[in-house]
Amino acid sequence: MAGRKQRNRRHRGAPNGAGKKGNYDRKDAYYRRAKAEGYRSRAAYKLLEVAERYQLLPRGGRILDLGCWPGGWLQVAAAVAGPNATIVGVDLKETEPLPGVTVLTGDVRDVAALEAVRRATPGGAYDVVLADLSPNLSGVKSSDEARASELNDMTIAVAEAVLVPGGKLLMKTFMSGETQAMMRRARSGFSSVRLTNLAASRKGSGEQYLVARDRRPRAPDFG
Repeated sequence: MAGRKQRNRRHRGAPNGAGKKGNYDRKDAYYRRAKAEGYRSRAAYKLLEVAERYQLLPRGGRILDLGCWPGGWLQVAAAVAGPNATIVGVDLKETEPLPGVTVLTGDVRDVAALEAVRRATPGGAYDVVLADLSPNLSGVKSSDEARASELNDMTIAVAEAVLVPGGKLLMKTFMSGETQAMMRRARSGFSSVRLTNLAASRKGSGEQYLVARDRRPRAPDFG
């Protein structure tokens, strides 16, 4: 997995790991701002924007970031949720350490990696799952949409597996012929589901963010 605001008036001070370098593709205003403010990626401002809008990062919460490299979203989660929070990130690419954050390298589609994610949090469950994942693009629309759909399905499945009842999911997605099916699946597991656009998204990217809140309790298994 590899992934990755308007101004956030609540946030004060430098993020955890300020000064660490990340990789960026385009030197736009958000890139320059991220460099100046010590974030590892310009995508940090996406999370700042949507987390403030929907109150997604509770103080002291247990937060999992899927596809966390290079760590911009981890920095935001740690700063907003505070020192008593449990912040865990996982990615196929090795992510530089951050103070107060647990960083894992692996693929959560593998049982061993998912179990490591569970062991990293008190009680083996999370209050919030974040995913800023994008597929490796081939330039073939049907193929790229299929890859994006697979990422969406995987993210929702992980969220359903590790979230507490009442938990929240924030996931990047792209409009396609699979969008309605994705929304139906998310609504089966969450009481509130919506798509939102962010000011910090690159112009013309076509990305949107799915915000799913109030994870429904799992049905009892009598089998």
